[in-house]
Amino acid sequence: MTLQDLFTHNRAWAAEMEATRPGFFTSLVQQQTPKYMWIGCSDSRVPANQITGLEPGEIFVHRNVANIVVHSDLNALSAIQFAVERLKVQDIMVVGHYGCSGVQAALEGARIGLADNWIRHIQDVRHRHSSLLESLPEAARANALCDINVIEQVVNVSVSTVMVDAWARGQSVRVHGWAFGVHDGLLQDLQMSVSGPVGFDKRYRSAIDSVQAKWTAQSQSQSEFQSQSQLQALPA
Repeated sequence: MTLQDLFTHNRAWAAEMEATRPGFFTSLVQQQTPKYMWIGCSDSRVPANQITGLEPGEIFVHRNVANIVVHSDLNALSAIQFAVERLKVQDIMVVGHYGCSGVQAALEGARIGLADNWIRHIQDVRHRHSSLLESLPEAARANALCDINVIEQVVNVSVSTVMVDAWARGQSVRVHGWAFGVHDGLLQDLQMSVSGPVGFDKRYRSAIDSVQAKWTAQSQSQSEFQSQSQLQALPA
């Protein structure tokens, strides 16, 4: 596929939209009032609008490698502030995805180049939860780290000056941690939703414990399934 093909597909899409939904683009010009903000990974397999079934104009999106939010990243913080203070979004979703190359690189300690400095943030998360990760089978660790990274980024969003100020003035806005399965197309709620500073630590601890319980149980189920399959394969 060439760049010219992209223009051809664009014109076909625009014509189809106008034919099936007359006035679609006229109404789109007049609105930018999303209720939601999506902080996700740059991975091309994780498109926010398609996953959630939302129309253009209904979700404000910020993406980077491995859906990281750090207090030195003025790009992410500016996007969050714009969403909260200008657009008045009601919910911010930090969304990771299983099979994330950035998370896998951090888990392996792989060297990439300049991106190592960015992925270092996930390595810090890996070190902070090394005991939990080491308690899991190796095959489950990348997915578990994906979940944990999301939870940690929810924390980072929640303690940012943007959110602290918003909650202090009584603005109703919530921050949630989700994970997306590239393998099945489904979103998972990681049970890390924050609507203010009250009860924050307890919710964080519970979410981390849930990650450990989920991947331990899933690993045990897979092990039992494999054992049963091997028994069934034995000659009678």
